[in-house]
Formats: sequence, structure tokens, C-alpha cells
Amino acid sequence: MTNPRIEKVNTQIANTKAKISEYQSKLRVLERQKIDLENEGFIALIRSEKISDTELAALMQSLRRDNTESAEAAAPVPVCEIITTRQEEIRDANSKT
Repeated sequence: MTNPRIEKVNTQIANTKAKISEYQSKLRVLERQKIDLENEGFIALIRSEKISDTELAALMQSLRRDNTESAEAAAPVPVCEIITTRQEEIRDANSKT
């Protein structure tokens, strides 16, 4: 014969595990939605600046180079400001060639 209190606790454990699993699934869905919305925002920003594929590639390469060259932490700069600045730099460089 099993102890009814132990059975009750086992039932509560099973219910709690089920809820945890449900919340973990829900969390994964919400995190994916957040990433998708962030990506849509970045895409909209890039499109609004009318950056070509070549300019975007140069921008990303420049950002990677800047990040590896700069060891000290800098104050965060809005992405739109970075894109606008880099776009101007790229256009200036292209106009000189």
C-alpha cells in the first residue's frame, strides 16, 4: 500500500513538470517572435536607407573590423546613425574612384 501523501506529492510533481514544459515551449516561441520582429526592424531600417547589397557588405565588413580593432568599450550608438555614417563613407569612397 502506498502512502497517499506521497501520491499527492508525486501528482503535484508531475503537474509542475508539465507546466514547466509548457512554459519552456511558450518561451521558445516568444523568443523566436522577438528575433523575427528585431530582424524585420533591421531590414526595414536598411531598406529605408536604400543601402545596396554591396554597400551593406562593406558596412558589415567595416563594423567587424572596427569591433576587432577597438578593445575599449564605447557608448552604444544607434544602428541608424551607424548605417547613415557608413553609407556616407562608402559613397564618398566610391565617388573618389
